[in-house]
Amino acid sequence: MDALHEISPDDHIEIDEKCIGCVLCKEACPYDAIKIKTTLSEPIREPVPILNPKLCLNCGACVAACRTGSIELVSTGKEEIHSEIDEDRCIRCGYCARVCPSEAIKYGEILPRSVVNEKAVVIDQNKCIGCMTCTRVCPSKGAINVGNISKLPYIDPSYCARCEECMNVCPSTAIRYTAKGAYNKFGKIKTMEIVSELLENETKRLADDSGKINSLLNKIATDISQQHDEKEFEIDVTGRIKAEIKEILDHNFEIEDITEIIERTTPHRDILVVEDKCIGCSTCINECPVECIELELPSPIHIGEVCVYCGKCVQTCPVDAITLKEEFFYRENSKILYIRRDIKEPRSGDVIPDDINCQSCGVCVNKCPVDALSLEEDKIIVDYEKCILCGECEAICPVDAIKLRLKNV
Repeated sequence: MDALHEISPDDHIEIDEKCIGCVLCKEACPYDAIKIKTTLSEPIREPVPILNPKLCLNCGACVAACRTGSIELVSTGKEEIHSEIDEDRCIRCGYCARVCPSEAIKYGEILPRSVVNEKAVVIDQNKCIGCMTCTRVCPSKGAINVGNISKLPYIDPSYCARCEECMNVCPSTAIRYTAKGAYNKFGKIKTMEIVSELLENETKRLADDSGKINSLLNKIATDISQQHDEKEFEIDVTGRIKAEIKEILDHNFEIEDITEIIERTTPHRDILVVEDKCIGCSTCINECPVECIELELPSPIHIGEVCVYCGKCVQTCPVDAITLKEEFFYRENSKILYIRRDIKEPRSGDVIPDDINCQSCGVCVNKCPVDALSLEEDKIIVDYEKCILCGECEAICPVDAIKLRLKNV
């Protein structure tokens, strides 16, 4: 647009009135020396469609087409029944002019036309830089929309007046005429937008449902744990889960629908030192990978809050003075079981990073209590000589990109 100039003698840059506010100069400036103050002028409004009562056929086509209810059939007594337009409610969309069979309605200075065997204006999404200048100058309301997916503007040919205002101001020459395919391209973009909206609504519903189900599972787990004193048990909770979920969700569900939630539920572990058995030999202290066990003579050992319940101390204790209890939900065919069991040894299995979903944020690397994870070329590397399969990485990953595949579950 030639709106930038170097001014002598100090060669400073000046922006003149040709500037259209596309912000390209601001984005290109390496010193952030250009600030944009946006002041939007009043939108260009076309004149209200002009109606000739003498040509009006009283057919009501314009009344039916008007989306704001600004047209009605009237009779003054001096003239035949004819359509009349309320200027305050009219949005100048031009639909009435397009449907009038007798051409009794003329649409001001800019006349939108249905694209039939004529050229239409389209925006090349590959060349568009997203400056939105076109949306600010378009006089035809609803002609240029911004996509939720691409975040770029696109033109609805049914609304476009083909005034070329957008074409004249586009800094990247992304707006052009096309002889065919205007409705086709618009239809594809619109379909993507509708699908995107449906998926977004469905995702919100699923997230809400998942939160409710997760809270319910935690409540059921707490209730069962408090009601049973046995060291080990296995209870079928399918009926209870179905009944209670039915009360909180407004749609039907199958057990398969909550399988993923169950699989992501972290088993609850509790560790306990039996004081009467502990001999204070400190064998467990030397074995603990996170150094959370202390010997408090003459008392037994003390296990700190940073314990990750790996089970190494349980396995190494010579007098069975340390007990590790685990409780979790488990799906078996069409049933959901709640299981409590004693852990006698460390877990065995694998840590599976998902390289596709992983964002290389390094949260799991920083959280790993034994420094078994590292980030190399944006990929998570597991050192199995250090890994104790504690599950801290799986629990903390913000995008569920790391999983434990255990063998002794």
